[in-house]
Amino acid sequence: MRPARYPLLLALLAIAGCTKPPPPGPALSSETAADLRARDVDERKDEMLRELAVCESGGTGDSLQPIYGGRGAFVGRFQFTPSTVISYIQQMDGRSLSSKEATALAHDYHQAKALAKFVIFEKDGIWNWPLCTRKLGLVQQVSDIKSLASAPLLGGTAVAQSSAR
Repeated sequence: MRPARYPLLLALLAIAGCTKPPPPGPALSSETAADLRARDVDERKDEMLRELAVCESGGTGDSLQPIYGGRGAFVGRFQFTPSTVISYIQQMDGRSLSSKEATALAHDYHQAKALAKFVIFEKDGIWNWPLCTRKLGLVQQVSDIKSLASAPLLGGTAVAQSSAR
């Protein structure tokens, strides 16, 4: 650059630096109201399943050691019996598992969680966990989640009635 242009360049930079930035506009998102609702429903299901796992076995996530309850009859964080796993996996995806495979699946937190979600929300099988269902009020939670999932979208938001506990 030539020396004569430096003052002009400095003046332009000073003016540009003194202007206010434009006000932030509405956040652009590719998520639709239906996408937001689906995410909210999934988050609520996951939280409910976390509560169930804590109630049944005292924790969430994979365990370093196998978890057994009921003198060995119940397995994993969700305390499934192997026969229950075998039956519901057959219904869920058509696989036939051995007792050993069912036990391994029940010990795998993520697979067991997916199975519990299927049992509860697709098969109305919340009764498989009678004590924790009563203790945590899961019948009402499931009802609220299902209502939210099926509520019509009005004005871009889901409208569902939630009962007070």
